[in-house]
Amino acid sequence: MKQLAFLWGFILATFNGELCAQAPFYQGKTIRIIVGYQPGDNHDQYARTYARFMGKYIPGNPNFMIQNMPGAGSMIAANHVYNMTKPDGLTLGSFGGALVMAQLTGRKEAQFDWPKYGWIGTPYRAGHLLFMRTDAPAKTVDQLRQGNEPPRCSASGVGSTGYDIPRLLEDSLAMKFKVISGYPGGADQDLAMERNEVNCRAITIDGFFAREPFISWVKKGFVHVLLHTEKQRHPKIPNVPTVFELMDQYKVADAKRRLVNTYLGLWGFGSMPIVTTPGVPSERVQLLREAYRKTFADAEFQEDVAKKGWEPRPVSGEELATLAKEVINQPAEVSNAIKRILSQ
Repeated sequence: MKQLAFLWGFILATFNGELCAQAPFYQGKTIRIIVGYQPGDNHDQYARTYARFMGKYIPGNPNFMIQNMPGAGSMIAANHVYNMTKPDGLTLGSFGGALVMAQLTGRKEAQFDWPKYGWIGTPYRAGHLLFMRTDAPAKTVDQLRQGNEPPRCSASGVGSTGYDIPRLLEDSLAMKFKVISGYPGGADQDLAMERNEVNCRAITIDGFFAREPFISWVKKGFVHVLLHTEKQRHPKIPNVPTVFELMDQYKVADAKRRLVNTYLGLWGFGSMPIVTTPGVPSERVQLLREAYRKTFADAEFQEDVAKKGWEPRPVSGEELATLAKEVINQPAEVSNAIKRILSQ
C-alpha cells in the first residue's frame, strides 16, 4: 500500500508540475504601459483603450495598468523603458515616434538605441498640420515668411511635432517662428493657447481631429489650419495646402526638398508607437504584437474608436522593427542637415 501511495503521489506531482510548466507566462500578471505624456493626452487615451482590450488576446489574460511619465517630449519615458525596466515583457512604452531624431542627431539625452526596442505597433503613420489662433497677427504663409514678429509656437521638446515641424518649415519655406518648448504635455499647451501665451502649434493630423479642445476650437473659429504635411490634400481640410504644394509655389531648392522628404519619411513610426523593453524573449514580443493586431480587429474596439472619432490605420511591429533599422543608417549629410535644423 505504501508503494502504491508513493507511486500515486509521484504521478500527481509530475502531472501538477507539467501543468505548472505549461501555464501561460502572463497568467496572473499585470502589464504596465508607461505613457510619456499627461493623462488625457492622445497617447494616454489610446493607451487606456489598449488596456481594456489587449489582455483578452494574450494567453493567460493579464491585467493592464497605465503609468504616466511625462517630460522632455516623452524622452523620460523612452529612456526609462529602455534602461530601467526588466526584459520580461511586462512593460510597454508609449512615447513620441519622432524621438528617433534625437538619436539620429546624436543628442546626449537620448539614452537608447532605437532599433533595439521590441516594436509592437503604431495606430497610424503620422501626418502633421500647423494651426494658429485666428487673431494672430500673421494669418497666411506669405505673412509668416515676411513678418517681423514671428508667432509663438508651443512644444514639449526636441523630437516632438510641436518643435520639429516649425524648424523644418523655417529651413525649407523661410517661415519664421518662435518655438517655446518645455511644456509637460498637451493639456498645458492647450491652456497656453487659450491664454494667448502662444498662438500656434504643430500637431499630428489624427491628434488634431481626435479630441477636444481642437474640435470646438475649429467650430468656434478660434483657430485655423495653415498647412499640413501629407502628399495630398486631406479630406477634412480640403482648402488647406500641403507643404509640397508650398514648396512648388516658392520654388524650393531640390536639396531642401530631399531633406523634407527624408524627415517626413521618418514619421512612419507615427506619433504614438508602442514598444517593449529591449531583450524581451522573441516569443513574448510576438504574443504582444499579435494581441495588438487582434485588438484593432475587435468589433467592440472598432465601435469604441469610432465613437471617439479616431481613424486608426495600424502598422505592424514587424514593419516598425524593419523601419527602425533603416532610419538609423542615414547618410552623414542627411544626419548633419537634420541636426542643424533641430539645433536652431
